[in-house]
Amino acid sequence: MFLRDFYYLLKPLFSRRLQIAIRRMIIRQQLLKSKYVWPINKISGNVPECWQGWPDGKRFAVIITHDVESSRGMNRCKNLAEIDSQYGFKSSFNIVPYKYPVPPEARLWLQSNGFEVGVHDYNHDGKLYRTKKIFDERSLAINKCLKEWNACGFRSASMHHNLAWIANLEILYDCSTFDTDPFEPQSDGVNTIFPFWYQQEDTAKGFVEIPYTLPQDFTLFVLKKEKSCRIWQEKLKWIVEKGGMATVIVHPDYINFEKNSKNGIDEYSCSLYEDFLKHIKTEYHGKYWNPLPKEFALFVKEYELNLKDPSLYNS
Repeated sequence: MFLRDFYYLLKPLFSRRLQIAIRRMIIRQQLLKSKYVWPINKISGNVPECWQGWPDGKRFAVIITHDVESSRGMNRCKNLAEIDSQYGFKSSFNIVPYKYPVPPEARLWLQSNGFEVGVHDYNHDGKLYRTKKIFDERSLAINKCLKEWNACGFRSASMHHNLAWIANLEILYDCSTFDTDPFEPQSDGVNTIFPFWYQQEDTAKGFVEIPYTLPQDFTLFVLKKEKSCRIWQEKLKWIVEKGGMATVIVHPDYINFEKNSKNGIDEYSCSLYEDFLKHIKTEYHGKYWNPLPKEFALFVKEYELNLKDPSLYNS
């Protein structure tokens, strides 16, 4: 916790180029230590007890989420949405409410064109979980935004998480965890490629937790400088074999949509993401279920609560 707070304190003093260089150095050191748990941690493939599979007999689920971290990303949302539409995929855009301008027309365009909008943290400063007091104060503003945006999903910045605190938000689902990711500042993976129901003991409030199960685009293409989507493809093949869910985070902030221009220090070509969508569409045609996260969460909620106690569903 101290190191995380110290990093966010010093981060504004570092140039973007220096931030990237430091993180690349850290990842190189961590890769060797993590080769048995990343990108695949085999224990994450254990099928939950009484699991009955995906709708319509699909072999696996594909959940596409986009985290919008800056004004640059906000301005690129439409570009990314159009790529998803081009290849026939549904996706959600998690937007930070109190960091940069969020034009209502941009948000409404996404929702009116079949995309989902979720709330991404409070202002992405790394301080949401510093104390319970801070979280409780900010949760009031987050809940207000959830209502105003007609949103039901949440994701924390930098994948920080405390599920017991998150239960105080007015949400259907959260997606602030991952199956395995040793490169995140709070690196405690939930060790599953399946969703699960979380219920707070004291209040009995609950939500569906949707961990991401594919490495983040920023990790692969900016920090590791991968030149293909090979790692995504290999992890996806394993997820399909286990019948799990392939949940991915792709940031519009870091995609260069100008295919003939040079990538910035923290950018990668949109062709890498397009190649992955093409791979899913051709390699697994007819075998996957690709709902919006809210549709996915409703399915999981009904399944989980009916499994435990049918009287709880819709309570």
